[in-house]
Amino acid sequence: MYTFVVNGKTVKTDKKQSLLRFLRDELHLTSVKDGCSQGACGACTVIIDGAVCKACVPMTDRLEGRHVLTVEGLSEWESQVFTYAYGEAGAVQCGFCIPGMVMCTKALLDVNPDPTEEEIKYALRNNYCRCTGYVKIIAAVKLSAKILREGVVPGKSADDWKIGSRVHRLDVEEKVMGYGKYPDDFYMENMCYGSALRSKYPRARVLSIDTSKAKALPGVAAVLTAEDIPGENKIGHLKHDQYTLIPVGGLTHYLGDAVALVAAEDMETVEKAKKLIKVEYEVLPMVHNIEEAAAADAPRVFDEEESNVQAYKHVSRGNAQEAIKHAKHVISHRFETPWTEHAFLEPECAVSYIDEDGDVMVISTDQDAYCTYRECSLMLGTDKVKAENALVGGGFGGKEDMTVQHHAALLAHHTRRPVKVRLTRAESLLIHPKRHHFVMDFTMGCDENGRILGVKAKVASDTGAFASLGGPVLERACTHAAGPYAYENFEIEGTAYYTNNPPAGAFRGFGVTQTCFATETLLNMMADEIGITPWEIRYRNAIRPGGVLPNGQIVDESTGLVETLEAVKEQYDSARAAGKPVGLACAMKNAGVGVGIPDTGRVKLIVEDDHKLHIYAGASCIGQGLGTVLVQMVVSNTDLKREDIVYERSNTWIAPDSGTTSGSRQTMITGEACLRACRKLMEAKAGGKTLADLTGQEFYGEYLAKTDPLGADVPNPVSHVAYGYATQVCILDSQTGKIEKIVAAHDVGKAVNPLSCEGQIEGGVVMSMGFALREKYPIDENCKPVEKFGALGLFRAHEIPEIEALVIDKPGLNVACGAIGIGEITSIPTAPAITDAYYRLDGERRYSLPISGTPYKREG
Repeated sequence: MYTFVVNGKTVKTDKKQSLLRFLRDELHLTSVKDGCSQGACGACTVIIDGAVCKACVPMTDRLEGRHVLTVEGLSEWESQVFTYAYGEAGAVQCGFCIPGMVMCTKALLDVNPDPTEEEIKYALRNNYCRCTGYVKIIAAVKLSAKILREGVVPGKSADDWKIGSRVHRLDVEEKVMGYGKYPDDFYMENMCYGSALRSKYPRARVLSIDTSKAKALPGVAAVLTAEDIPGENKIGHLKHDQYTLIPVGGLTHYLGDAVALVAAEDMETVEKAKKLIKVEYEVLPMVHNIEEAAAADAPRVFDEEESNVQAYKHVSRGNAQEAIKHAKHVISHRFETPWTEHAFLEPECAVSYIDEDGDVMVISTDQDAYCTYRECSLMLGTDKVKAENALVGGGFGGKEDMTVQHHAALLAHHTRRPVKVRLTRAESLLIHPKRHHFVMDFTMGCDENGRILGVKAKVASDTGAFASLGGPVLERACTHAAGPYAYENFEIEGTAYYTNNPPAGAFRGFGVTQTCFATETLLNMMADEIGITPWEIRYRNAIRPGGVLPNGQIVDESTGLVETLEAVKEQYDSARAAGKPVGLACAMKNAGVGVGIPDTGRVKLIVEDDHKLHIYAGASCIGQGLGTVLVQMVVSNTDLKREDIVYERSNTWIAPDSGTTSGSRQTMITGEACLRACRKLMEAKAGGKTLADLTGQEFYGEYLAKTDPLGADVPNPVSHVAYGYATQVCILDSQTGKIEKIVAAHDVGKAVNPLSCEGQIEGGVVMSMGFALREKYPIDENCKPVEKFGALGLFRAHEIPEIEALVIDKPGLNVACGAIGIGEITSIPTAPAITDAYYRLDGERRYSLPISGTPYKREG
């Protein structure tokens, strides 16, 4: 028996297990998050005898007499301080890392009440955050220290929820104090645990599956194969090309393919049962990369396809070849960008059970509850399915596809018991779609003044084992490869290839991150050849309101590329004058799906029995702060106060379908739907009616963002209803070679919450610092990812430079009070700005990411 103290109470256990599992599974102290179970991420940080410790490391047999503190054990005063400070600083986004950060904050301030910024960074060095870029977490620690020294928590303004206010996000307290529930935090009566047996080979024919020994193991509740699926076996985000379970006779496509499912009383039994399942395979030659996939004699990843081409896109306007032929200056080069892992802090998890209506309920962490509903309904062959978002611990595009939701639903359907299915970090690294590896050939022609005359390109991507969003990603990579500039001779061909690698799909930037690297690098090279600065070449070519983009779209008054360039000019010029190596790049990114695809936002405002207005939108909040945005929309467009409003998390039985949280669309598309619902509410309130008078009434708003299809036969097609624009500057320390500062100016239309906008910018910059400098997702000769989470190359708090986020608040858009989404564009121009800065340092051009020859070494 092992005896120790947790949050002031003596506890005992006779089971030798990690402290993390004991705290979560036996004490249900769910502030202690399981991000990796590998001692890498820091999400499970607790304090043991005054020192921080990752709870996944020590075993219970080593804790005799020790004192363990979790967020749940903080004093009321400390809880108030940290909740206020983290909210005021804007330090909370998805929130999954925050309890661990809070414990680091307490441990530091207990011994050092007035730390320097470097001391704060050092104290946070073992804890990852993938959302915030650490800037605002560091600010939260500073503010916490100040409040603790002074002994007073400042008050908050009573009327600070209008659009444009720097309000605390509405979910700050539950995330800081750790009581907000992510799917893995649900522990239900009679719950069992599920997991999938994955394919042993990337490409093989399944000849037989023997589950008899696994079914006979005591504690096993179910062992399922493809024969147990009541509906369709194949699912998929856009194309149904992914097996839920590989059937006998079916072909595996990558190592993440599921062959069988096991549910049991505990995970130890699940793992034992998986090892007892015998699968016979016919091993087949695998397709490793783009070159192999494109070969005429290549094995086909999918038997039913004529080739390994998953998608092909051709975008053309004007005559690029002729324009380049007559250009005074022409530069061509090949570029390459790597596979990248999203590395969200919360691994995928879903809990499913049969509810009181007899429906299969799925509580999930994903980017679209309605997508989960549709996929699970298809698989189960019934519409008696409900889906609801719990808190989502980051996504960045990586939680758009099914990973565990359908497996949890299938097991619950068969066992009639609650089932939790959670990926280990190793499984997560293998299974969810990554950022595509791209190979790109670009040619740019300019006149003697640096005016772009034409761009011609050919790109290829590895989309891995199934389609996911490979086609749309390729399309966006192609349509945005022209850049935010004023010329109309542009042609690009793009091809996405199936391989037996892990799948690739949506990732922050959605293909534009890759092609922007090529375009912006060429533009920097062109500026040098012509003899003008990279800033000047962009200013001369920048798209302006009323101008025509290379896709033919006439841009509106909200277009703010010039303003972003002007916002960074003084610092850019000053750094150059001081002899510092400086790099610069621009970007544009659509808000909304666009290109003729139906894109609808929907919101229901319901006055419920508590006489409050409840906001229902079937749109996932994955850390970007959608709930806060919608509350601000209501406060700004009605006569209601913040205390009159309740934001409800996304579900599929009350909330209307608002589409997936991707494409920087929710703030604008669902925001406009909310605005329309507000107008109906105010019409109903005319004559002095109160919310109490309207109890039971619903006010529905819908907005369709209408656009033209790619290649539409119209003179000036509307590809997207709005674009965001950005300019980022990277300044190096010429002595150390490290990044001294990044200045990131972003046009966001109307900033609903400038504090959140800054946080999105800072997080996107740090994420793409990794993309530029050291992040990789290496895959071996067996199509298997080979790195652990801690060796991916993610940046930590003590490694980040100064980041200055400049929010350009420019009116002109006539929807959603002028707001344009910002989530994706923040990560797009960073890499070319960084690579150009290193060229200014050492004279070496870099055409492949991550770049070499810098002080930033990969870990592990």
